[in-house]
Amino acid sequence: MFERNNRNNSYNSAPVNVGEEYDVKIEDTGKSGDGIAKVEGYILFVPGAKKGQEVKIKVTATKRNLGFAELVE
Repeated sequence: MFERNNRNNSYNSAPVNVGEEYDVKIEDTGKSGDGIAKVEGYILFVPGAKKGQEVKIKVTATKRNLGFAELVE
């Protein structure tokens, strides 16, 4: 018998939306050198950001477990 996979709506939702801006602290650096920030525990990769910087970012893309942002100047 077919069993439907009931996942709640938060499965594909992130606590941030594309286009939103945040003031964050870059907590770490990823393997490719991108800065890593967190908003409500959600990981955002920020190219050009360095660990320890406090920056303003703009979300450019979101996935289930992580997202991408750019520095706002």
